[in-house]
Amino acid sequence: QINRINQQRVAVISANIAVGDQQTAMASATTLIEQLNLPLNITSNFGGQSEEMEQSFNSMMMALALAVFLVYLVMASQFESLLHPLIILFSVPLAGVGSLLGLYITGTNLSVIVFLGLIMLSGIVVNNAIVLVDRINQLRLDGMEKKDAIINSAESRLRPIIMTTLTTILGLLPMCIGLGEGSELRAPMAITVISGLIVSTLLTLIVIPVIYRLFDSKTFTDKESSDNQSSVTGDSMNEETQS
Repeated sequence: QINRINQQRVAVISANIAVGDQQTAMASATTLIEQLNLPLNITSNFGGQSEEMEQSFNSMMMALALAVFLVYLVMASQFESLLHPLIILFSVPLAGVGSLLGLYITGTNLSVIVFLGLIMLSGIVVNNAIVLVDRINQLRLDGMEKKDAIINSAESRLRPIIMTTLTTILGLLPMCIGLGEGSELRAPMAITVISGLIVSTLLTLIVIPVIYRLFDSKTFTDKESSDNQSSVTGDSMNEETQS
């Protein structure tokens, strides 16, 4: 029997995984194929579940990029600035570092569920940076210097940021522990979100103010002085009218 795929002769070798996971089996199979020293006119491809997993990973990467882009559009419309949303989005790679660290410590492999957690994380971690940057802009709008506004906002927003992070972590903790049926599917997502939130919260309070100080050059007008000027102008007009 001669099998053909895409008009080419193929030899199909099927196998099931007895011990370990899909990625470990793929790495072992790749090592064995490399040791065979096949001729140049013979190529090898993996199909079945490994091919479906690769397609799922590509789809999740596209969904993650689209999620970050949509978050940027929403923040750009709210802040009416293109720079401040970029500063806030620096918290997303910080959260990704924390997620990878948490997966490494717990020995959790990358999967579609982990990518779902990363997509969730991209929308959650920006909240802390939004609260911080928005407070800095409010203080600068009131006439405070940029350095003083950064220090003041970091001190005043520390408690809300910690409270928001703790509520999310405590809400996901039962899922992370693995309580109930099907917990082995949900636990990787909880580990991804919790570890990413912890590291992102700690680094956001340091990295985001530094980036804001370095790259922000927007000038704010003193709101109080403009209000005073308008009131003075109004009083003078009233006096002229009375006279």
